Amino acid sequence: MYAIVNIAGKQTKVEANKFVYAHRLAGNVGDKVELGKALLTDDNGTLTIGAPLLDVAVTGTILEHVKGDKVLVFKKKRRKGYKKLNGHRQQFTKVMINSIG
Repeated sequence: MYAIVNIAGKQTKVEANKFVYAHRLAGNVGDKVELGKALLTDDNGTLTIGAPLLDVAVTGTILEHVKGDKVLVFKKKRRKGYKKLNGHRQQFTKVMINSIG
């Protein structure tokens, strides 16, 4: 069984007993978190689509807070001597999905 859930503005496919990386969620390691209602569920070939949401709650446990890979942003204006290098690392939360529904 899997579900499509809206987590922090991103639609993510989640399955029970697997983990996902979501944008940084509030909470400490070990806290239970409810990821909201599902947009779509599939239970062994039986597809259920919400209009717009289903009454299926997805719960999980926060495993850890991690940083993503570094993204370099380089700006340059030719013939002007202007160069700027900036880096960014996105904060993520690793969440183990406990149950769907």
